[in-house]
Amino acid sequence: MEQLIVMKTVIIYDSAYGNTEQIARAIGAAVGSAEGVAIIKASDVKAEQLSGLKLLIVGSPTQKFRPLASTTRFLKSIPANALQGVKVAAFDTRLTESEINRVRILAFFVSLFGYAARPIADKLVKKGGELIALPEGFYVKGTEGPLQEGELERAAVWAKQIAADFLSDPLLAR
Repeated sequence: MEQLIVMKTVIIYDSAYGNTEQIARAIGAAVGSAEGVAIIKASDVKAEQLSGLKLLIVGSPTQKFRPLASTTRFLKSIPANALQGVKVAAFDTRLTESEINRVRILAFFVSLFGYAARPIADKLVKKGGELIALPEGFYVKGTEGPLQEGELERAAVWAKQIAADFLSDPLLAR
C-alpha cells in the first residue's frame, strides 16, 4: 500500500469491543508511514504526544448516543486553542441504520442525539482545530460487532481522502 503522508499525525481512539481500534489502525495505515503516525488509545495519551501535530483524527464507539467517557475526558484535557494550525477529523463506530430503525424508540433517540463523531468533531474545532473532513461513521453488526463487511476498506478510502486534502494545502504539505 502506498504511504501518503510523512508528518506528525496522531490517531486517538477508544474501543469497547475492538471494532473502533480496527478502524483506527486501518486509518493509520492508509494515512502514512509507521514513523509519521501514532495510534494511541484515548486513556493512554500524554500531552507531549500532541505537540507539533499536523493532523489529529479522533474516534470512539457510539454508546448512549455519545463517545465513550475516556474519549470525552481526553477531549476536555486539551487546552484551549491547543489545536491551532492542526487539521482534525472525527469518526465513530455505530449500528447500521437498518438495525436502528428496527427499534422505533432507538430511531427516535438517534434522530435527537445522533452519534459520537459529530460531538468529537465539534470539540476538536472548539479547541482550535480545522475540520478537514465531515465526521464519519463506520458500521458494526449488533452492539459488539464485528465490523460490517467492507468497513475497514471504507475507512482506508476515507483516510486517503483526508491525506489527499491535506497534501493539497501548500502551507501544510511541507
